Amino acid sequence: MSRQVEKGALQDKMFVLLLVLVSLAFAWILLPFYSAVLWAVILALVFSPVQRWFIGHLPNQPNLATFLTLLSIVGIVLVPVAFTGASIVSEATTLYENIQSGDVNLGTILQRFLDALPTWATDFLAHFGVTDVADMQARVISLLAEGSQFFATQAVLVGQGTANVLLGTSIMLYLLYFFLRDGGKLSQKIIHAVPLASEYKGALFEKIAVVVRAMVKGTILVAIAQGFLGGLIFWALGIHAAVLWGVVMAFLSLLPAVGASIVWFPVAVYLIATGDIGKGLILMAFGAGVIGLVDNLLRPYLVGKDTALPDYVVLISTLGGIALLGLNGLVVGPLIAALFIAVWDIAARSDVVPNAAVHDDAPTADEPPADGPKAG
Repeated sequence: MSRQVEKGALQDKMFVLLLVLVSLAFAWILLPFYSAVLWAVILALVFSPVQRWFIGHLPNQPNLATFLTLLSIVGIVLVPVAFTGASIVSEATTLYENIQSGDVNLGTILQRFLDALPTWATDFLAHFGVTDVADMQARVISLLAEGSQFFATQAVLVGQGTANVLLGTSIMLYLLYFFLRDGGKLSQKIIHAVPLASEYKGALFEKIAVVVRAMVKGTILVAIAQGFLGGLIFWALGIHAAVLWGVVMAFLSLLPAVGASIVWFPVAVYLIATGDIGKGLILMAFGAGVIGLVDNLLRPYLVGKDTALPDYVVLISTLGGIALLGLNGLVVGPLIAALFIAVWDIAARSDVVPNAAVHDDAPTADEPPADGPKAG
């Protein structure tokens, strides 16, 4: 009997090992298209309410409802992203060419700005060690030139990798269709297959769906809104490369506390300092009164009480995610941080403690139950 038990335990271990190896091999095969798979899953989770709405109006036509949801995603997400990407590449390339040709003299612009500053502002800069104006000019010019050259290089890479972009997008849309149509059944199979107690599985997978939706709605949509408003006011004021600056503000809005003000505030100060007081005041008022309030107004409405990450966790996880995964890290970084907090929160909750756990009020072997027979 003991040999049979040992043999059965060995077989179980071997099966678990085989399961892990096969899963890792499958993940390795999918690695070249992990971005397509990742965004297909994210978009399926975010647009699942839209899918349910179409199914409610087309109850006997699930394929048509899924196709209409897919068309909605293309119109709402992919077309604007493609248009914005093309505009960024065009403006970044033009800016770099203007810097290289001398049409845009950053040194002159910076000198005008510094000369227009009042004495107290100059003293303030001197207090922080910014006394060598020529050296600061050189550093700013070098930084901007390197940034422009980077965007120009990316433009070439995008042009060369058009086939890969189209392939990845096609795979994402193909997977997205089936995730939308069969996502409910697929998620149930995954939940059933995960070797965890039902209390853990239910809480954990619910938390995953909530976190993904909350991160996309509360982080990406707010960033898009702030970037759009920032680019809009730059365009209205005639500031060059409005789309490029709008995208920069969208990325910087992911940083807590300062956000998009890193861009619009210095530009407003420059406009005021160089004599364009009207435009500077308009930009200052719009930045503080509209762009700055978007986060406070939209984020609670879009996220609600779904999830609340501390600002420092959002900052560190976002920067870490971008450093490791590029643009995908914008979502993956905060998502992993949110799941980390969620798992530990679930582990600490009393309602997900396994039934087999011993509670403090449980009777011991030497102590009869409270309602048991008493000694006579």
